[in-house]
Amino acid sequence: MSTFLPTEADVQREQARFITKVFGWMSVALAITGAMAMYTATSETLLSFVFGSKITFFGLIILELVLVGFLAARIRRMNATTATAIFIGYSLLNGLTLSSIFLLYTSSSIATTFFITAGTFAVFALVGYTTKTDLTRLGSLLFMAVIGIIIASVVNMFLGSSQLDYIISFVGVLVFTGLVAYDTQKIKEMNIIGNEGTEEDRKEAIMGALTLYLDFINLFIFLLRLFGDRK
Repeated sequence: MSTFLPTEADVQREQARFITKVFGWMSVALAITGAMAMYTATSETLLSFVFGSKITFFGLIILELVLVGFLAARIRRMNATTATAIFIGYSLLNGLTLSSIFLLYTSSSIATTFFITAGTFAVFALVGYTTKTDLTRLGSLLFMAVIGIIIASVVNMFLGSSQLDYIISFVGVLVFTGLVAYDTQKIKEMNIIGNEGTEEDRKEAIMGALTLYLDFINLFIFLLRLFGDRK
């Protein structure tokens, strides 16, 4: 009995289809988040709900973190439909909290920053997808840099330094552009050849989409903090 061995061309085509699915789900989530943020910004009821109480706002932030952590930890044990529902639910919640940008920045600067983010993301995703260089070591360094950004941001909540905030934002842009390339390469390589169309394939696509979605959102926020025009 002969065993089918995929050629290099077969592997590349399946990887390309897998990455297309990943970017497709990421785009859907971004569209949901953007639509929810814009709708919330125009609704007095939702604005009052989200920002009327610190308990509610931080409760939503905590719920978002719980959903991401739960999806990452349990995705292999859940079915693809549940994983998709959690991913969509997270993108909706993120839209609620991100609606604050429409209160702080002008619509034109938000739109401009979004297109700058999309262009930057596309370039570095292409680099990550096509490069033959192993970016594993870079990923470890970038992860440590993210921890540093979080610590510095917490410290600056008490210091209130505009200079430190600028430095954090600038470093954040560098870190997340690097993560776009690293994560794209990692997602490309995590695709299991031969399981296309299965539950596992869809769950892999959802997890990859979540990773790149988070990279995009963070890159967008840091760019907005650097270049956005405040109201």
